[in-house]
Amino acid sequence: MAFSKPLCIRFQENGILGTIVNRHLQFVGVNNFSSTRMSGTPQGLSLEKCSNKKDTLYKSVEIEIRSGEPAVLLSYEWFTSYAAKQLGITLGKCWAPPKAHHNRLTLLKSIHIYKKHRVQYEIRTYFRHMTYERLTESTLKTFLEYIQRNVPEGVAIKITKKSVLDLPPTVQLTGDKNWIQCKRKNGLHIIQ
Repeated sequence: MAFSKPLCIRFQENGILGTIVNRHLQFVGVNNFSSTRMSGTPQGLSLEKCSNKKDTLYKSVEIEIRSGEPAVLLSYEWFTSYAAKQLGITLGKCWAPPKAHHNRLTLLKSIHIYKKHRVQYEIRTYFRHMTYERLTESTLKTFLEYIQRNVPEGVAIKITKKSVLDLPPTVQLTGDKNWIQCKRKNGLHIIQ
């Protein structure tokens, strides 16, 4: 499943390049900033349509963030949720594991001897997970670029996308929803 109409308009105004992502004829956001004016372009506003490629649909996008400070993660989660709300993105579920991941390292105090005397170091890593549902490719690119540019110091981010695809041409649904027919070289193979 994909949209066939372009959902964004690229523009250039006073040397600043940008893209307005437009769904249902509403201003949603601007991305692809460039502060330098390109040579050979006029000072005024110039509009051009995006290419007519189909927009991919995503069922859900899960973002995992990790850091050594739980307060920073909570603040960044609020920031991403607010940005998603402003872009009209559906927020699914936000959650965090009850405990942090502990990584302990035990070393000798002395370099050569005194095995009884040891020092133990511990690294705690906190996690938060956020799920956003039903996104188009252009909206997702704009949203991810915005939140990735504003990641705080010491925060790692991992993004998992689940896209919606058409059925392959070899699979056809019949009138009964419980039956699927698969075309094979030897004939029809019916799967229940």
